[in-house]
Amino acid sequence: MPARDRVGHWGDESAEAALPGRRLSALAEQAARCTADCCGASSTVAEAGAERPAAVTHPDLAGLVAVQLRSGDGPIPAALERGEPVDSADLLHDERWPEYRALALDSGVRSSVTLPFRRSGLTVTLSLYSFRPGALDDAWHGPVHALGEFAASCLVRDRSYRAALTELDHLGAALRSRPVVDQACGIVMHVLGCDAEAAFGVLRRISQGTNRKLADVAAGVVSRRGRGLERDLAALLN
Repeated sequence: MPARDRVGHWGDESAEAALPGRRLSALAEQAARCTADCCGASSTVAEAGAERPAAVTHPDLAGLVAVQLRSGDGPIPAALERGEPVDSADLLHDERWPEYRALALDSGVRSSVTLPFRRSGLTVTLSLYSFRPGALDDAWHGPVHALGEFAASCLVRDRSYRAALTELDHLGAALRSRPVVDQACGIVMHVLGCDAEAAFGVLRRISQGTNRKLADVAAGVVSRRGRGLERDLAALLN
C-alpha cells in the first residue's frame, strides 16, 4: 500500500476509528508492514493525568510493553523522557533495561527501536522489533516517521473532538434547563419584588450552598411556586 494511502486510512472520521486503541493498532500494523525485517510493532500514547493505552501487532509483544510501563525502565520510558529515538542494535550485548532485555531475548527479539512523536502535551511512541541484530538502524526514516507524525496529529484532533462533544452535551443540557430556570427566576422576582439579575443570583447562591445543580434548584422552586420559601429567599437576596 502506498504511503499516501496509509495516511489516508488514518484520516478515517468514523467514531470507531477515532478511539485511541484503534488509532494505535492501525499505527502499529501499518508501521510493521512497511518496515523491512520487522517482526512486529507496538504503540502507546501518554498524556498527563490520563491512562496510557497501548497496542501490539502480536500477543508476545504485550509483555514487552507491560514490563516497561510497570518498571519505568526500557526504550519506551527512555524515549518519553528524552523525546528522541531510543534503539538497541543487539539486545544480546546490550546491558541496559535488564527486565525488558531478558523478556525480549526470551521472545526471540534481538533488536528494537522506539520513536516518540510529541503533539500538544501528548506523546505517541512507536516501537519496532526484529529477530535480527542491526536490522532497524534506518527504521525511523521514510514511511514510518510519516505514519507516526500523522498518528500523533490524529490523536490530538480526536482529543479536541471529544472535548467539543462534551462541551456540546453540557450546552445542550443548559439549553434544556433554561425554561425552568427562567420560570423559577420569575417566581423569585414575584416573591421578593426584585429584578431578574437579583433573582438569578438567589438561585445560583442556593445551588452553590447546597451543592445542587442550578436546574434542580429551579425545578424545586417551580414545583412549590415559591410557597413557603419567602423567608429563605429574602435572606439570600441580601
